[in-house]
Amino acid sequence: MAEDKPWALISEKVKDVYLKDFVKLMAEHFHLVDHKDLLQNPLLYGPKIQAVFVWYYPRVERSLLRLLPSLKVVANGGVGIDHLDVAYISSLGVKVANTPDVVNNATADTAMGLLLASARKIVEGEFKVKNSHKPFLMGVEVSGSTVGIVGMGRIGYKVAQRSRGFDMKILYHNRNEEAVGATYCQKIDDLLRESDFVVLVVNLTAETTGLIGQRELSLMKPTATLVNVSRGLVVDQDALVKALQSGTIGAAALDVTHPEPLPRDHPLLHLPQVLITPHIGTSTYETTRKMVERAVENALAAVKGLPLPDEVKPK
Repeated sequence: MAEDKPWALISEKVKDVYLKDFVKLMAEHFHLVDHKDLLQNPLLYGPKIQAVFVWYYPRVERSLLRLLPSLKVVANGGVGIDHLDVAYISSLGVKVANTPDVVNNATADTAMGLLLASARKIVEGEFKVKNSHKPFLMGVEVSGSTVGIVGMGRIGYKVAQRSRGFDMKILYHNRNEEAVGATYCQKIDDLLRESDFVVLVVNLTAETTGLIGQRELSLMKPTATLVNVSRGLVVDQDALVKALQSGTIGAAALDVTHPEPLPRDHPLLHLPQVLITPHIGTSTYETTRKMVERAVENALAAVKGLPLPDEVKPK
């Protein structure tokens, strides 16, 4: 019965923008309250809410958590949880969950799409055609080139699978395991020196923040392309700008930046060899639906006192 459904918080941003078609999936199992309504009536809604669905929003800050005395779970849509203080949330007896695996193919597709579009100057070519410019462009060969994957996890493995279809030599760093005919580089420096395309697919942690800076960029080939589908803070953007301007590396293709979106006057937006997309790594209908379904599954398990399929525990 509808009266028996638990209550959950969602962001008004999610409700009004790109997930609006999926809100009804959550509404089948939860009474939904948007963040704006909670703030207007905290005494009415706060004690009822047992789950928070997060797609970057609402920000799960301590001020919000104080309004939710009955909260049992923060269900994150997506793999990355760097925007959540998992240790603090867990200390309140609240569980945290994410949605791994379901995002792997879509994110790997985005990585390869960025790599190909940058190498073959597809976006620049489209602009020239539509603006009656002479559409002659010289790109970079992808087939037979060397790709270096930094982060051979679930998504990195999918990137490697796709790279095989282009007969690419595949290098990888940070997990010493056999991966689809790839060659393990114990030192990231070796991967950077040898790769024509460096693809970043790591989680954002204290160790990976600023992983690619001036020193690392200086090791790359002057013709190399940096592809980032992880998090913007993995790359020192000031160093990246300098490397691109000086010709230290050839190009960058970024699905993530810091902040998002970048200020309109940011240099990365005005360099012709930079391709930027608005963090669309998981943005397909099929993947988003799977993420919502998985988040609902995690939230329902927490509310019912059952083990969460994708619980994230503090380290």
